[in-house]
Amino acid sequence: MSAKQMPPPKPAERVGASPRHVESPEKGDDGPDFRTLLHAWLESHRASLVDSLRRLGRQPVGSFFTCLVMAIALSLPMGLSLLLSNVERLGGSWQRAAQISLFMKMDASESQGQKLRDEIAGMPDVAEAEWISREQALAELQQQSGLGEALKELPQNPLPGVVLVTPKEVDKAGLEALRQRLSEMPGIEQAQLDLVWVERLSAILKLGERFVFGLAVLLILALLLVIGNTIRLHIENRRTEIEVIKLVGGTDSYVRRPFLYMGALYGTGAGLLAWLVLAYGLDWLNDAVVRLAGLYGSDFALAGVPLADGLSLLLGAVLLGYIGAWLAVARHLSELAPR
Repeated sequence: MSAKQMPPPKPAERVGASPRHVESPEKGDDGPDFRTLLHAWLESHRASLVDSLRRLGRQPVGSFFTCLVMAIALSLPMGLSLLLSNVERLGGSWQRAAQISLFMKMDASESQGQKLRDEIAGMPDVAEAEWISREQALAELQQQSGLGEALKELPQNPLPGVVLVTPKEVDKAGLEALRQRLSEMPGIEQAQLDLVWVERLSAILKLGERFVFGLAVLLILALLLVIGNTIRLHIENRRTEIEVIKLVGGTDSYVRRPFLYMGALYGTGAGLLAWLVLAYGLDWLNDAVVRLAGLYGSDFALAGVPLADGLSLLLGAVLLGYIGAWLAVARHLSELAPR
């Protein structure tokens, strides 16, 4: 009888063979965890930032003048805005220029005038109320008119007591309504408001604000062009490198990232320089302003750059640099495909 041929043993059944561990399909490799991905992402950003700093450091003169051009464009509208704020402070306030003069009746007493002043000062749309007595009004007229000796010959004081009302807001319709309401109060003979001056003042303010806004828009567009052209030159200098990166599978975001950091760094430098230019310029101009104000017996001086305005300027410069770099890279990204 012939022996039956036995089938060869399975690998796990061979003598001395240890059973192999077979992974189930449910326990397969899911890829790197979140911590690994986050670390890789942070490392990529750090490398892009260091690379951008290194490339800017290789061209210190060109980088400085690019930031300086951007700083000058940023400082012009901010400087005009700060000067308008100082001019507004020079007059005390724009609201004070639109004061309402309430002329009391001739028989009104000092106590009546002060009581009326306190009542008006408590109104919600009134910033300040000041009482000027008849004697005080006559003394001011004698001092300002230069007719002091002639006014002394008058048999009696012809001037009434006055309550000067300073509104909180300069608005023609609101001022007229306030004047009408004040004129109906007891003891008031006449309520006078120079609406023509208010309209002129409002027109001047709107003109200044519109001019600053238009100048800011034009200079922002110029800044975007400057940063866009600068980033475009950096792109052209690294065209071969970028094509190789895209050839081996580099994504658009990976290619774009160093240039975005470069634009943000240009904006940071420009914002700091603009802040410095404004601070130095206002301090330099303040010497002449103090001398001029001293000739008029005033202690007025220009205020410096407020911290909030300086930080806003710096943040705006960084955003402009970032946006300009983004637009420049987005425009040329389609041309960077490997050839």
